[in-house]
Amino acid sequence: MSEDSPGLQTRCGYVALVGRPNVGKSTLLNHLLGMKLSITSRKPQTTRRNLLGVDTRGEVQAIYVDTPGIHRAGSRQLNRLMVKHATSILTDVDLVLVLLEHHRLTDEDEIVLEHVAQAGVPALAILNKVDLLSDKSRLLPAMQRLGERKLFAEIIPLSALQKDGVDLLRERVAHYLPKQSHQFPDDQVTDASERYLVSEIIREKLMRRLGDELPHRVAVVVEAFQAEPHLVTIRAEIFVEKDGQKSIVIGEKGHMLKSIGQDARMDIEALLNAKVMLHLWVKVRQGWTNDNRLLRRFGMDDTGPDRS
Repeated sequence: MSEDSPGLQTRCGYVALVGRPNVGKSTLLNHLLGMKLSITSRKPQTTRRNLLGVDTRGEVQAIYVDTPGIHRAGSRQLNRLMVKHATSILTDVDLVLVLLEHHRLTDEDEIVLEHVAQAGVPALAILNKVDLLSDKSRLLPAMQRLGERKLFAEIIPLSALQKDGVDLLRERVAHYLPKQSHQFPDDQVTDASERYLVSEIIREKLMRRLGDELPHRVAVVVEAFQAEPHLVTIRAEIFVEKDGQKSIVIGEKGHMLKSIGQDARMDIEALLNAKVMLHLWVKVRQGWTNDNRLLRRFGMDDTGPDRS
């Protein structure tokens, strides 16, 4: 049956999750998929590049794209690339989910809305974190103000963390997907490699254990990935910009690095469903966040999903 046939029942399309940093995009993606795929932390700019997650339920296949937070990038090349990743996907999807917090719009929210308006793609406003709203009567005026902008087809309040409203959102997303054949096998969840997912797990543990500033100066590269019948041996390198940062990551007598490795190994074993031997090294690469060659090595030159 051709994709243009009126009798075609399957729906499939790309859905971008966009918003300012730390608004809950990755948490929402994980709950939409029913599994942890995208790393999360309370620190902004946890997500650095677009990550594709496939949610297939019966006749509907929603291909979500988790994006870095859109923000004022400044002069640092890493930040400019992150914003490029997020904004470049907007004109190449079928639907945009714009995550906002329930009570106010920040200057960075306004930047997001400007990009979405320019893209001209159907968009839904997702008012996240409504579980933190003590006075629920404030929600309706916020929805009315958003509605006056004439930018969104629907405005949906939810709590990604509490999974409240996620099922309704999934139903509304399906409504906007085009009728066409599925693009991925029903059991495929992502197109990301195991190496990439492993590097992200390690970086998540760094984000969660280190201070507010240092995680944004850290990159992880899996240099070796050897899978045997009963054991996967992984060598990963953690890159920082300064010797002092290296000392912090390693910690006194190596305790910090050991703890990070233990935390990461547990999640990696769950991901791979195998016993894992994880070796971590810390290296200094001065100015890597402004070095295009190193940023390419760290996977920051890949923008958006391949829709060919």
